[in-house]
Amino acid sequence: MPATQTRTERHKQKSRSKRKTLTGRQPSGADKAYRDLRRRILDNELAATRYSEQQLAGMLGQGAAPVRQALARLAAEGLVELQPRHGVRVPPLALDDMREIFEIMIALEPMAARRVALQNLAKSDLDRLTAAVQQMDAAILKDDLVAWAKADELFHIRLIGLCGNKRLRALLLTCLDQRHRARMLTLGARPVPVDSNREHAAVVDAVRRHDADAAYALHHDHLARSSAMLISLLRRTEPGPH
Repeated sequence: MPATQTRTERHKQKSRSKRKTLTGRQPSGADKAYRDLRRRILDNELAATRYSEQQLAGMLGQGAAPVRQALARLAAEGLVELQPRHGVRVPPLALDDMREIFEIMIALEPMAARRVALQNLAKSDLDRLTAAVQQMDAAILKDDLVAWAKADELFHIRLIGLCGNKRLRALLLTCLDQRHRARMLTLGARPVPVDSNREHAAVVDAVRRHDADAAYALHHDHLARSSAMLISLLRRTEPGPH
């Protein structure tokens, strides 16, 4: 009887493992390749140049098929260009593209802040926004701009995630990903972002007070200033006279 129970338990375990794979709970090779390549592109670890699928597969330790699937997803997002018989191109960060992305963010993200301020947020949601600002402050004290950038991005992700409009959220998160690439490229050239931290804290305070107009205006002004600074820094990275 014990031996029969052991075989039964093994069978159940195998069945659970199989169902877990079939239901997609475990990421596929294509998912892993997509996430890895996407992170490397957005963090500027992958240089803006041309690659072969074999190069990328070797870099990731993956087979050609999952990498090909990952590249198709990245191409749909505009992060790579698939060039038949010529491989894959990671395009350089274009200043005009970033201007358009910043225009969208300046127009729409303050709307998200307004929507958040009009809600009766749970204390835990407000605490998470405050915690992101505190992480930004702690990073500045440690002179760690990479940690600051991560905390800053976390703040925006959390604010956007609370807006209650799934289409607005999806569009802004896509723009935020694109801005991340510009942020990481210019991070070492920017001034210490003490004022930026204060501006984020002011937005959280307006949200806490349910002052939707203040939340909108403060966030709009913050995004306009930070976007102008990033455009100025990006312009310096372009070849030719400035």
